[in-house]
Amino acid sequence: MMEDKVSYESISRAAKRLNGKIVKTPLLQSQYINQKLETNLFLKAENLQTIGAFKFRGAMNTILQLPDSIKKVVAWSSGNHAQAVAAAAKITGREATIVMPKDSPQTKLDGTEFWGANIIKYDRNNENREQIGKSIAQKINATIIPPFDDVNVIIGQGTAGIECIEQLEAINVEPDIVLCCCGGGGLIAGISTAIRAKFQKSKIYSVEPEQFDDTKKSLEKKEIVSNLMNHNSICDALLAEKPGNITFEINKLNLTSGLAVSDYEALIAMNAAYKHFKIVLEPGGAVALAAAISKKVDIKNKNVLVIASGGNVDKNIFENCLKTETI
Repeated sequence: MMEDKVSYESISRAAKRLNGKIVKTPLLQSQYINQKLETNLFLKAENLQTIGAFKFRGAMNTILQLPDSIKKVVAWSSGNHAQAVAAAAKITGREATIVMPKDSPQTKLDGTEFWGANIIKYDRNNENREQIGKSIAQKINATIIPPFDDVNVIIGQGTAGIECIEQLEAINVEPDIVLCCCGGGGLIAGISTAIRAKFQKSKIYSVEPEQFDDTKKSLEKKEIVSNLMNHNSICDALLAEKPGNITFEINKLNLTSGLAVSDYEALIAMNAAYKHFKIVLEPGGAVALAAAISKKVDIKNKNVLVIASGGNVDKNIFENCLKTETI
């Protein structure tokens, strides 16, 4: 039976449901980064999750709870949710149709195709992906798996928070600050729910690209604020128009505030992740680390938990990060 509420208990149940079906990703440290930033930073490497991003947690949690009679699913995504739904559908013997922007990174298109999904491309500037997806779902009698504004998707993403709690408690560390990448807000809604249950004093911040900081602005205004969608960013994974209704209700209770970083700061963080943590991050997956490196909040002498949300990046963007300044 599908869950109807995001809570520590429902996230714990999801963690048991997903046990053996997802990767329990490591919590990494770099002594160089700690010394350079005068902090104690822990990096949750969700780029090492199945399909290269945290999204597999939410997709798999939701699809595992579908009745066996449901054989077709539909999703819309710039790439990571696309791959996640495609993979979860394939693993559970279902057919996936995914609506993706024409300008999605090639690595994300390739990944979605690898898992056997039917890909429908659209123009993100002139077409509405939800309308396209809902129309397709109605035509083929499929179930929609939303990218973020869904209770069971949020619960699945929250299992990353359960793992962080277990990993930090094992070394007797309580996070003073939690920095989490944010697009529609599903990941941070799930993680913050888990973290708040165990570490009430932690300050939790969403991190978004500049010009796409709708969660930050919404938290400040205490109501949902939409982005002006006439901007662009290399952080393709985080270009949501506005927070979800469900995610915002959770995040306005759990989050301290929101932060925003530039594309260049994201590239610096990607460089640092590669150089000092030995991992590959995509721009959207690096913004939380970017907030720490650029000291958007005071992290000096603090325990800082950073969620690195994904690593699906095209070669040209990654080469650009290697040309930026290093810390």
